[in-house]
Amino acid sequence: MARSIKKGPFCDGHLLKKIQEAAASGGKKVIKTWSRRSTIYPEAIGLTFAVHNGRKFVPVFVTENMVGHKYGEFAPTRTFHGHAGDKKGGAKKTNPRTGKA
Repeated sequence: MARSIKKGPFCDGHLLKKIQEAAASGGKKVIKTWSRRSTIYPEAIGLTFAVHNGRKFVPVFVTENMVGHKYGEFAPTRTFHGHAGDKKGGAKKTNPRTGKA
């Protein structure tokens, strides 16, 4: 058995307390958290979390498929804007020796 399996899943204590309070009240209030490292527990199914991505809070609605994953997996921290493309309409390069394209 691997050590990580023996240790079991991790969830911050303050977040567990908020999950239990939300489950007891049955409210649909959004739970704000900075704990991206916490594992999603089955008790959190149906709740909405606002997970911090370093700049803002990203809403994450927990479903059955998310159990066992970390909250941070569903709040990306980096935005990919795409690779730089070729500039259109530019002049063709010429060979400096021959002067031809």
